[in-house]
Amino acid sequence: MSKKLPITELDVSRFGLRVAAGLSEHNESLPADISERLRFAREQALTRAREARATAPQTQPSLIQQGASLALGGPGRGRWLKLASLLPLLLLVGGLLMIQHSQWYQQITAAAEMDAALLSDKLPPAAYGDPGFSEYLSDDEQQQPGAENPDAKE
Repeated sequence: MSKKLPITELDVSRFGLRVAAGLSEHNESLPADISERLRFAREQALTRAREARATAPQTQPSLIQQGASLALGGPGRGRWLKLASLLPLLLLVGGLLMIQHSQWYQQITAAAEMDAALLSDKLPPAAYGDPGFSEYLSDDEQQQPGAENPDAKE
């Protein structure tokens, strides 16, 4: 059993081109009355094709050429499209600047809290130069404020 494939517009166009090429090739050898009938038939087919194209609704959007590329739209919309295409870039740059400012503010706040904790502590200034001072800071950060230290004596 042979399977029939649907006929597409491409197949019809190819067939038409082959028939037209064959007719053009043998045009001189045809009698005058047949040549005249073929000319008349071609003119009628072209007229019908023009009418069909004119009455068919145009569903494709209009394309205009801007530079080396095609773009949707019409004349006069180029400036607005360019400005609208810059909007995402401006939003991205603004968001990145806000993130940078937020991180900068968090770093300053953390440094200020550390400075305030160091200055309000009852530690002598000579202890800051001690190599074990970083251990003291890490132990102090691990303890909860208000919780009692089991190693400390009161």
